[in-house]
Amino acid sequence: MSQAPALAYAEGLAAGELRFQHCADCAQAVFHPRVLCPHCGSESLDRQVSSGLGTVYATAVLHQRGTDPYNVALIDLDEGFRMMSRVEGVAPEDVAIGSRVSVTVITEDDQPLAVFRPLEVRA
Repeated sequence: MSQAPALAYAEGLAAGELRFQHCADCAQAVFHPRVLCPHCGSESLDRQVSSGLGTVYATAVLHQRGTDPYNVALIDLDEGFRMMSRVEGVAPEDVAIGSRVSVTVITEDDQPLAVFRPLEVRA
């Protein structure tokens, strides 16, 4: 039996890699890890490592009582999948749609977490 998709993803993060799946039948990138391709239903999913480069598709600034504001962003990765994360290294309100970003793996609550940083800071 092969390794559970979510476990392979978590182990990739622990190793500093952003892993995703690729469908051998329909050639689509697949993210979040799963056992069947959501595009065609195939079980023929192989694991690949993302370059970690992407573009901010959407962003929102969230405010929680007693904490600093933070952003939640949808990132379109160059390999063809979208993931939710946050962009660090700039003020939450300065995260711009269309900005190029790069993934970095941090540890938060003793777990690896993929977050993004701008490739260039816009003036």
